[in-house]
Amino acid sequence: QVQLVESGGGSVQAGGSLRLSCAASGITTITYYMGWFRQAPGKKREGVARIDPGGKTNYAESVKGRFTISRDNAMNTLYLQMKNVKPEDTAMYYCAAKYRVWEEFPYWGQGTQVTVSS
Repeated sequence: QVQLVESGGGSVQAGGSLRLSCAASGITTITYYMGWFRQAPGKKREGVARIDPGGKTNYAESVKGRFTISRDNAMNTLYLQMKNVKPEDTAMYYCAAKYRVWEEFPYWGQGTQVTVSS
């Protein structure tokens, strides 16, 4: 059974930093396509950052240069380092995993809330 458990969310002032974690069980993260997504109230869910099994990363334009996705293979954990956060980064953040590049993400965590105050 696949489980993804996010942690690390909270309240932070604009310009501050947070690090989100996603502990995975039931999969080996290094062999999966992993991603961070977010959804703000009244808005559609959007992709924030992704990392493929080879380590290649890509980011939404809105977070480039501020967020970094990474993976600790020994801990089977995905991270999202958030720096210079902005009020518009306020959202519920979810991690997700898939095995095949062409499929939708079938595995999702329960989310962790990030709130940025100005």
